[in-house]
Amino acid sequence: MKKSPAPYVSTTNACKLCKPMGACLAFRGIEGTVPFLHGSQGCATYMRRYIISHYREPMDIASSSLGEKHAVYGGEANLKQGLQNVMAKYGAGLIGIATTCLTETIGDDVPMIVRAFRKEMGEAVRSEAIPSLVNVATPSYSGTHMEGFQAAVRAVADQLADLRERTEAVNLMPGFVSPADLRYLKEILQDFGLKGIILPDLSETLDGPAAQDYEKIPPGGTPIQQIRNMGGSRATVELGRTLSKSATAGKLVEERFGVPLHGVGMPIGLRETDGFFQILEEIRGVPTPEKHRAERGRLIDAYVDGHKYVSEKRAVVYGEEDLVVGLTAFLVEIGIQPVLCASGGRSGHFREAIEEVTRDILPLTPLVREGVDFYELAEEAETLSPELLVGHSKGYHLAKRWNIPLVRVGFPIHDRFGGQRILHLGYRGAQHLLDRIVNALIEKKQADSPVGYGYI
Repeated sequence: MKKSPAPYVSTTNACKLCKPMGACLAFRGIEGTVPFLHGSQGCATYMRRYIISHYREPMDIASSSLGEKHAVYGGEANLKQGLQNVMAKYGAGLIGIATTCLTETIGDDVPMIVRAFRKEMGEAVRSEAIPSLVNVATPSYSGTHMEGFQAAVRAVADQLADLRERTEAVNLMPGFVSPADLRYLKEILQDFGLKGIILPDLSETLDGPAAQDYEKIPPGGTPIQQIRNMGGSRATVELGRTLSKSATAGKLVEERFGVPLHGVGMPIGLRETDGFFQILEEIRGVPTPEKHRAERGRLIDAYVDGHKYVSEKRAVVYGEEDLVVGLTAFLVEIGIQPVLCASGGRSGHFREAIEEVTRDILPLTPLVREGVDFYELAEEAETLSPELLVGHSKGYHLAKRWNIPLVRVGFPIHDRFGGQRILHLGYRGAQHLLDRIVNALIEKKQADSPVGYGYI
């Protein structure tokens, strides 16, 4: 066996989250759905706590609760019993079943178990007394939470989407964005006069109004009946430059039902948002509404006003691949130099996407690192003298060590309030991000000044 001269270093503070967590979040964005983890109880407990800390909303995740015995004999009986328990206690319209490392390692054939469960239920299936069941393979050792999210969305499209009638609706696959972003996307579609089928839609299920009584399944989410007719839509719009073009939900709907697919980068900043609005103009056949043209104009004015504060500042950007690509596109157009773009993902398209959004603006492509943890990120970044960190709250310890601002975006945000209400997308989102970045740099300058200027 060939020995590597390099010392072995384990993953230290991963720059990603586990794959089934992403699947649970995707399932949460479907009306009447209970996410169900086929694995140990600890997985569901960890994920519930992690998600609640960001969204500040209740988050139920069912579990087949496997133990040591099931690692030997398999978890089929527990899965079937767990499904019956959820049916009895929740009245779900859909149960989204995601596997974990344990069940994938021992080799449980979940699609076969689900088919057997349906057959055993017999009359209940024919009378639609049991919910729809969607399963997806999401062992953590095979990818990130974003890959789990996208895999669950594709599984839903694969197992539920159909063509019942032709409509003028537009399928929108937004990726993993905040509830505030989703509400804004719905507003944009409405302003264009387009009916949207947004899959998934977390805007109410993970950021809803206060309820007088506890609701086991919160209202909201993409209606299942809309998903069943996605094959009849006029077009699909899918956000994200690093998505695998052969395995996305949008590609599946295009190949199976002939619905035209429009792929566009995450619309963060001026150029990427222009591309998104251009697609909507082509689909609808009308120009961008004046309200959004005015927001674009105000954003350009703010770029000019804020340039003196941000010009040539050096930033490290990290997080989910598509979010980092969108943020990088935004940062370079306001004059900030991303010196390192990093992600725990390994899509194989990350570097290419960063090159695409920086090619016409920067003389050199920023350093791009995929599959990294925060230990590796810190080693690389310390030599680059960054003045700003842009990413989620897991990077706080680096910002504190280097005494530089951290502008929190994406997921998870556990050390600040309101992470679910951060707006990233569109002209409006870029305006919010610009204001936060400029103010973070001003605050840093004030804090470091012995004079403490009150006018900057």
